[in-house]
Amino acid sequence: MNSRLLAKTALTNAKIDQRISPIAGTIFGTLLTVAVLGAILMDGKVAEGWIGAYVLGLSLIGTYVMFALKVANQWEKAIVLRLGKFIGLKGPGLFWIFPLIETVPTWIDHRVMVTPFAAQKTLTKDTVPVDVDAVLFWVVWDAEKAALEVKDYEAAVDWAAQTALRDITGRMMLADILVGRSTIDQELQKIIDERTTPWGVTVQSVEIRDIVIPQDLEDAMSRQAQAERERQARVILGESEKQIAESFADASQSYINNPTALHLRAMNMLFEGLKEKGALVIVPSSAVDTMNLGGMSGMIAMAQNNLPKEK
Repeated sequence: MNSRLLAKTALTNAKIDQRISPIAGTIFGTLLTVAVLGAILMDGKVAEGWIGAYVLGLSLIGTYVMFALKVANQWEKAIVLRLGKFIGLKGPGLFWIFPLIETVPTWIDHRVMVTPFAAQKTLTKDTVPVDVDAVLFWVVWDAEKAALEVKDYEAAVDWAAQTALRDITGRMMLADILVGRSTIDQELQKIIDERTTPWGVTVQSVEIRDIVIPQDLEDAMSRQAQAERERQARVILGESEKQIAESFADASQSYINNPTALHLRAMNMLFEGLKEKGALVIVPSSAVDTMNLGGMSGMIAMAQNNLPKEK
């Protein structure tokens, strides 16, 4: 990935160094066409030496305009060198240089740049290999430093981001990495910005996209989380049972010295149990003796026997 990025950047820079403004190319083509047409029209009327000088003069003017006239886009700054020495920045818009004496070796883009980077198979503090993917948002704030202080600022920013991510990952526990993405983002931004500021580059933000852990560890963590949920469910069930028992204990205090209320409650319980068709109610023998439920149950059974049977 990094070798491809370096090759692509070098190729792009080579093309940019030799780019010709469309306006300059149009002027050169126009002057060359005028020179050729003029030579054809003057054939036989003017001495051949004058025709050659005319064509040569227009060609030289067109060539000069083609290499001297430059156009920088709104988001660009051109680095201008005169005999190898930096003389200033040009652009955006039209500007002139002196060919052969002045050159534009590079063009600096002032737009926000997006650089994806990753730390693959990096060991955390608790020796767990993880793959971390992130995105870096940065911008060149000083074109002069970006061109003169570092050979390839785009590749330098990419390498600085990768090394910072590996350093932070190696100093943190896996649990902290999984739950502290915002903290990692802020720390990464601070570290990378400190490294790139001397190059005229500032980091606007860093965002962690994904954290990949080994599949075996992921399965173990899933089982651990499931066991933790089951434990919490059992604790909640036990607390519920405790609250129910306390409610029954409080309710029993109302029946201690009030046998009439206890009989009414027993009758209500039997009614609720027998109102369903085919229901079977099992009553403890102690309850039958203390609450006189034997006669009551016999009366209910007799009433049910005397009911007309459904056809």
